[in-house]
Amino acid sequence: MERDGFVLARLDDVVQAARANSLWFMTFGLACCAVEMMHAAMARYDLDQFGIIPRSSPRHSDLMIVAGTLTNKMAPAIRKVYDQMPEPRYVVSMGSCANGGGYYHYSYSVVRGCDRIVPVDVYVPGCPPTAEALLYGILQLQAKIKRPRVIQR
Repeated sequence: MERDGFVLARLDDVVQAARANSLWFMTFGLACCAVEMMHAAMARYDLDQFGIIPRSSPRHSDLMIVAGTLTNKMAPAIRKVYDQMPEPRYVVSMGSCANGGGYYHYSYSVVRGCDRIVPVDVYVPGCPPTAEALLYGILQLQAKIKRPRVIQR
């Protein structure tokens, strides 16, 4: 609300807007979906224009994009990286393999969805999903972050 040259806002709204518009993502590319994730970060779609910057350290990241087939052998590593991320942290599951096992759903070595290992905020469907789909999923995550929250006890 603007009144006589002053802008009034709740501190919570400002903090949520800052969190949503400055996501630093930890890339966890496991298979072919990682190519589309890299495509989304390049010049045509340019995640930087939304304040979304790739980071190679989990200690500096607040968003993890799990792109590809998660195997049982890789599951402890993804959980360890997730635990090293600071709060608040968010997870985007990208592709049908990360969402639910995909074509390899019945394989003994594939986890049937990364939500069994880490809590997922947004699912991006497709095999492989397009860069536009990932961009839309991140925009949905930003909208989720900006929503008002209830204080937990």
